[in-house]
This record gives sequence, C-alpha cells and structure tokens, in this order.
Amino acid sequence: MASLLLCELPLKHHSPSHHITIPSIVVLLSRINTKYPKHLPVTASSSPPSQPPQPEFKFIRSDTTSEDVIHPPTGFPGEDLPAALRQSPPRSRPRSSSSASRFRESFQHFGHRRSRSITSSNIPADLPNVNESAHDREAQWEKRATVLVGSSALPTPSPGGRSRSGSVCTAVDDENIQEAIRLHEAGEYVKSTAMFGRLADPNGPNNPLSQVLYGLALRHGWGIETDLAKALTYLRAAAKNSAEVEQEALRAGMTKGGSAKGELVLAMYELGNSYRQGWGVNKDPVAAREFYETAANLGDSDAQNEVGWCYVEGFGCKKDKKKAAKFYRMAEKQGNKTLGNS
Repeated sequence: MASLLLCELPLKHHSPSHHITIPSIVVLLSRINTKYPKHLPVTASSSPPSQPPQPEFKFIRSDTTSEDVIHPPTGFPGEDLPAALRQSPPRSRPRSSSSASRFRESFQHFGHRRSRSITSSNIPADLPNVNESAHDREAQWEKRATVLVGSSALPTPSPGGRSRSGSVCTAVDDENIQEAIRLHEAGEYVKSTAMFGRLADPNGPNNPLSQVLYGLALRHGWGIETDLAKALTYLRAAAKNSAEVEQEALRAGMTKGGSAKGELVLAMYELGNSYRQGWGVNKDPVAAREFYETAANLGDSDAQNEVGWCYVEGFGCKKDKKKAAKFYRMAEKQGNKTLGNS
C-alpha cells in the first residue's frame, strides 16, 4: 500500500513558539506598561529585522520499492490569513532517511495527536462565559481571569502567619522594586533577587510584581538556585493577589481594569508557559491554552501569538484556523508580528 509522507528539509530557523526564551526584566516591565519606568533604557528606533528563511517541504508518495515526489496545491484560496497560517512550523527533530522509519514516526505522531484531551483538572468548571459582542467584553474577560486564577489547584506560598493583601503597596515598596530592577539590569543578580524575595514575601509586602519577578528568578536561576516548584507558587501568588485587586476594580465599575491588571496578565502568561513546558507542574496543554487565551484577550501580545499557535496546532484545543488568525492579527496590530513560522 502506498503512503503519503511529508518530509521537511533542514532549516536553521526555529519557531519562537517552540523555544521559550529567558525573558529580560526590561522587556517584562515594558509589556505591562509598568508604573516603574525609571530604569527602562531608551533605545533608538531601527528598521525591522529581515525575514527569516522560509521552510521548504517535499511531499513523497512511497511504497516498499519506490518514492515519487508530488507537488500539491498551495495557499488558502479566498482567505486573508496571516503568514503564520500559510505554512507549517519547522520541526526541530531531524528526519530519518529511511521511508519506513518516516512512516512509523508520522503514524506515532498522528496517534499522539488523536489522544489529546480537551479537559483539565487545573481549569475550574465554573469559568464564566464571555459575550464577545458585548460593550463590556474586556470586563467579562477580566472577571473570567479572576475566577481562573482564584480557583486554580496550585498552592500559594504559606510559610505561616497571615498574608498581607496584594493591594497594599507603599512608597517604600515602590522604591525598593526600582532598586531591585536597577541591580538586576546591572548584573547584580544575587542582590536583586534577594530584594525581590523580600518584597514577594506573603507575610510581608506581598507585592504581586515582585512575586512575578521572584518566580522568574527561581525558574531561570537569576542569582539563586533554580527551584521550579517554588517558582510556580510565587507566580500563582502573583496572579491571585493581582486578581483580588482587579475584583475590587470590577466591583467599583472599572471596565478597563484596575491598578494590578498588568501584573495579573503577566502572571497568567507565565503560568501558561509553566503548564506548557512542565515547569514545576505536569505538562497540561489545556491549562496552558486557557491561560494564554485569557491573557491574550486582556491585551498581552505574546499571549496572543502563543494562543494563535495553539489553535494552529491543536495544542490543548481543537484546531481552528479562524481563531488562530484572529489572535495573530491582534498581536500584529500591537506590533508583535510573528516572523517566519509560528
């Protein structure tokens, strides 16, 4: 029996969606429109980077004695899709030269795809639905976010005693955060991370932004021993504390979010990365996609690109090119265009 195989020629370019890079604090703070801009460097505008090399594909019809190259139709007639949807992502694993082994690998990959679940124990069953056409759509997504992070099964740090509300942030806390950021950008990672740790203490300042940054320091080993499980608890604490502030804002009628919206969105995006990569928790594609999508609908352009990729690949969801295109366009509108493949 003849079989149809898709073989990709080797490429040096790899999708950013498949390789989570270590974030810069400067980049993180600029993403959330932080109230701590003092130490953000000013950079001159530059021309956009050149387009990376496009992938090449070869379609082969093979049987036990021969292989024939075929040329299938290309493009998406009648559809105005972003570049990321007009091509498949490069595969980082090298292909075997044997047609039999290529067939076995394709079959195994197909079976793995079919077995994916679209449910998750890490997602609450009572997430409120969002009316996408409503005038208060953003407020509805923020309410959904507060339920998502407030009901997560992930524990928060609890070394004893009562946590101070995440809504409390003094002028001294602000100054200390700025100093910790300055130390980090100067390469003083041990001192910087120690300050973030003190500011993140749930029995002390309990500051959500510091909890995000301390969680990332624990994840990536910035001046401290890597501890993925502990990193996850601080990211979870940041999301929960930020959600408490945003719940108060929603009750006060603020439809565009309160003072902790940026921290909430950033924490959700990083929790999505944790679920996707299995950092401190079992990999959970459904939870990763849900956290990405919620952050994306609250304006995070990186999350918009990631959830677009999820809908292209069927990662934690059913494949949906229309939804993927919508999120890619949202990211492009904010200047975060996906280059090459996504």
